[in-house]
Amino acid sequence: MDRSPLPEGKYVVPALAQGLSLLNLFSRETPTLTAPEIAAHLGLSRTTVFRLLHTLQLMGFVSREQDERTYKLGPALLNRGFAYLASMDLVESAQPILQRLRDETGMSAHLAVRDGQEIVYVARFAARTTVASSVQIGTRFPVHATVMGRMTICDFSDRELSALFPKEPLPAFSEQTPTTLDALKEILAKDRAAGYAVSQSYFERGVSSVAAPVRDGSGRIVAAINITSVDSYVELEDMHGALKEAVLRASREMIGLLPADDVRPALRKALERNIA
Repeated sequence: MDRSPLPEGKYVVPALAQGLSLLNLFSRETPTLTAPEIAAHLGLSRTTVFRLLHTLQLMGFVSREQDERTYKLGPALLNRGFAYLASMDLVESAQPILQRLRDETGMSAHLAVRDGQEIVYVARFAARTTVASSVQIGTRFPVHATVMGRMTICDFSDRELSALFPKEPLPAFSEQTPTTLDALKEILAKDRAAGYAVSQSYFERGVSSVAAPVRDGSGRIVAAINITSVDSYVELEDMHGALKEAVLRASREMIGLLPADDVRPALRKALERNIA
C-alpha cells in the first residue's frame, strides 16, 4: 500500500500534520477506512493512529461506523464546509431570486440544504416588517419536523428513508410532527405529488410557511426554499394559491444553478452520506 507523504519542515507541527493528512485520506472513492489501513497509508504506528482517531472522533471530525472497525468523515468537518458552501454558485446565484421572492410576497425567504437529519439555512432575506423570521444563516432544524426539511427528502426511496431515520419514534416538536416512519412516508407521498408543501404552526406556533424543493441540472433535489410569516395568520387559500405559485416560480428559476456536473460533487456526496 502506497504511503501518503507527511509534510516536513522546521515549522511543521507533526501531530497537526498527521491529523489533517488522516482526514485527507477520505474521499468519494474511499468513504470509509479502518485504523490499520490509515496506519499503512500514513506510515504511522497503530497507537498513534488510535490516538488521532480518538481525538478526531471526540471533536466530531470523524465518526465510527456500526461495525466499530471503520471510520468516516464526521459532521464537524461538514459543518466547517458550510462556510465554503455559502460561497457556492447555488447560494450566490440564488440571492437575487430569493430577494425577488421576498419582495413579491412580503414574507421572509430562505434557502436551506440538508445535513443528515437536519437542514441548515444558507441564505436569507428577511421580511420588511417589524415582525420577521428570526432564522439566521447557519440555523438548524430537524428534517422530518419542518416543511423545508421534507422538501429535501420528498424524493427519497423507502430504503433511503429507513437509513436516514433508523430509530423510532421520531422526535415530536408539535402536534403535527410525524413520529413514525410510516406517518412520514404518507406525508412525503403527498408532498411529492403536490411538488410543494404548506404549514401553519407545523414546527413552531404562529409561523406559516410555503416550501418547495430546489433541483440541479439532472433533476435531483439539492436544497429547498421557503417563505415564512410570523405571528400573522395567512389564509390557506393564499398559501395554496398566489404564494405557492411565487415559491414554485422561484424554485424553477433555481433549476440548474448547481448543474449535474458541478465541480464540487465531493461536498454534495459527503452531505448526502452523513445520514447517521
